[in-house]
Amino acid sequence: MIHQVESLIEEYTRWLKDKTVLREVGDWIEITTPFLDRHNDYIQIYARRDNGGFILTDDSYTIEDLITSGVKLDNQRRQDLLNVTLAGFGVQRHDNALQVRATPQNFALRKHNLVQAILAVNDLFYLASPYVANLFREDVMAWLELHEVRYTPNVKFTGKSGFDYQFDFVIPKSKLEPERIVKTISRPTNDAAKAFILSWTDTREVRPSDSRAYAFLNDSEHPTQESVIDALRSYEINTVLWTQRDRVQAQLAA
Repeated sequence: MIHQVESLIEEYTRWLKDKTVLREVGDWIEITTPFLDRHNDYIQIYARRDNGGFILTDDSYTIEDLITSGVKLDNQRRQDLLNVTLAGFGVQRHDNALQVRATPQNFALRKHNLVQAILAVNDLFYLASPYVANLFREDVMAWLELHEVRYTPNVKFTGKSGFDYQFDFVIPKSKLEPERIVKTISRPTNDAAKAFILSWTDTREVRPSDSRAYAFLNDSEHPTQESVIDALRSYEINTVLWTQRDRVQAQLAA
């Protein structure tokens, strides 16, 4: 099993390097990553030298694109959620720009954190009609509390690769069930499934051997594609369709 996981991580690293494109834009280097945003465009970030280190930024694209699409970030609840999400990745907000500072030694990690934050912010706040009427993660949280499931929210683990990954909830081990790590996916796409597969595959090597992963998939608005479900299950991730969530209530509450 360990050799298979090592091979998968090496394959991911090669893919990431081969699909990353650099271009000079004035004093900045434009980095086109292989990760897709909600428009199916490649996510781009920008880097420049600063006091012996680097500044990495999305140049305000993530938040301004959401605002243009009708997402309102003007109430305190959403501002707090945005700040908590960014803090989990060590990303700062300057006006509408998402930004991190890096050294030559931690550049790869900080770049990774910025891209993960961009993906997380998109997933959290993609609320403009007719897509998602409310925050899916809050729906899952309310359901867990309704059924008295003990959990810790917004937990970050460092995987075997040294990269950090944030998970929505961790349900601690009990006498009946092992540790359960929960990710909510409001838009269950193939890319979202791949991202969770990567984070779980890398993280499970440093967690207890019997830890389980659960992916809550929002199928309230549109049916979830079978390819998404099959991909998650092939990596031993328990898939939970939101419309069938009561099937796992006993497992999570135990």
